[in-house]
Amino acid sequence: MNITILGGGGFLGRKLANRLAAEGKLGGQTISSLILFDLAAPPAPAGAAFPVHSFGGDLAELPDGVIPAGTDVVFHLAAVVSAQAEADYELGRRVNVRGTDAVIDACRKLAKPPRVVFTSSIASYGGGQSALLDDSTKQMPGGSYGAQKAAAELFLSDASRRGFMDAVSLRLPTIIVRPGRPNKAASSFISAIMREPLLGLATDLPVDDGFKVWVASPRRAVEWLIHAATMDTSAMGLDRSVNPPGMSVKIGEMLAALDTVRQGASSLINRVSDPALMKLVGTWPANFNTARASSFGFSAHEPLLDVVRAFVEDDLAPTKAERGIA
Repeated sequence: MNITILGGGGFLGRKLANRLAAEGKLGGQTISSLILFDLAAPPAPAGAAFPVHSFGGDLAELPDGVIPAGTDVVFHLAAVVSAQAEADYELGRRVNVRGTDAVIDACRKLAKPPRVVFTSSIASYGGGQSALLDDSTKQMPGGSYGAQKAAAELFLSDASRRGFMDAVSLRLPTIIVRPGRPNKAASSFISAIMREPLLGLATDLPVDDGFKVWVASPRRAVEWLIHAATMDTSAMGLDRSVNPPGMSVKIGEMLAALDTVRQGASSLINRVSDPALMKLVGTWPANFNTARASSFGFSAHEPLLDVVRAFVEDDLAPTKAERGIA
């Protein structure tokens, strides 16, 4: 099996590559090769028993060889994130829309249509805190990033209908706890209020404790990506998008879980209002009916406390090393 990960330098891309390297198989089939692509060529995962080739470049002008003949699975994780796409309209369109066009064009050249797993987002919906949404709810995003993701879903569904690929789009929840550093996503604070205090660092909280978010862990997100790459898609019909089973939590519940794992850690959080950010994230819904995803075999989410403990186990030490924290 030949696999390409677009966005292979991002944190989910790295975790997915590491998982594939550790297991050596996908869906019971031995992995023959792995191609990683990002703005800069990503490092190969340690211990891979198969060839790994890394490319850097512009997604909208996808270099030759990133999706070569014989590609079986493409994980399309590459994106300009929410607040950055809102601030830089041209860049967001180039990567999130024209970049997806480039992926479709590359797949059209293949003799056998590949499985394409695309990471869409709950930001493709509006409705806000009070909404309860399911897969049939009309997407009405409150920002450019969500609009670009929704458009890409439609392009990929149409490409599947035409036989260019076999696509599955996952509208991922906000992923917590992200390792590394804060990024330009509007949702960055949701990970920061867990990660930074565990690093011994102060951070700002721009919403109140009752604010609800729809979240998932990195471990669960990788499980969903792998399942989407191997599942039977025959029952999906024309609708190639799925809302996977995340969990709805309040900010106050997150802080309580943080303090359970490390007593008093939430004292490092500064409550600082940010009306502009609140205007954007306040449009994101926090409750979903995920019966369709469950019927397709997507796994249910683990408890919130396990999510915090998993960050400590998987990512706390590497994040400290990356950021030079003793």
